Amino acid sequence: MRNKYLRLGIWLIFLGVALILLGYYLMGVEIYKYGWAMVNGTLAFGFGFLSVIYSLIRKMDWKAILRERAEDAEGD
Repeated sequence: MRNKYLRLGIWLIFLGVALILLGYYLMGVEIYKYGWAMVNGTLAFGFGFLSVIYSLIRKMDWKAILRERAEDAEGD
């Protein structure tokens, strides 16, 4: 993958899911330090999701710019 935001977003989503699963595991064995994993997992997943959405918006915008430049060059 060439897009750094997409790559970052996917890694953050995986990290977030892993931290949330760790939090559920710690909650299951009744270790009361599971909160940090759940909060960090939720934040990582959220930032990952936003990064993926941002990469898709950038891709659509770039294609629109290229299309507009091609139309301008064709009109000249």
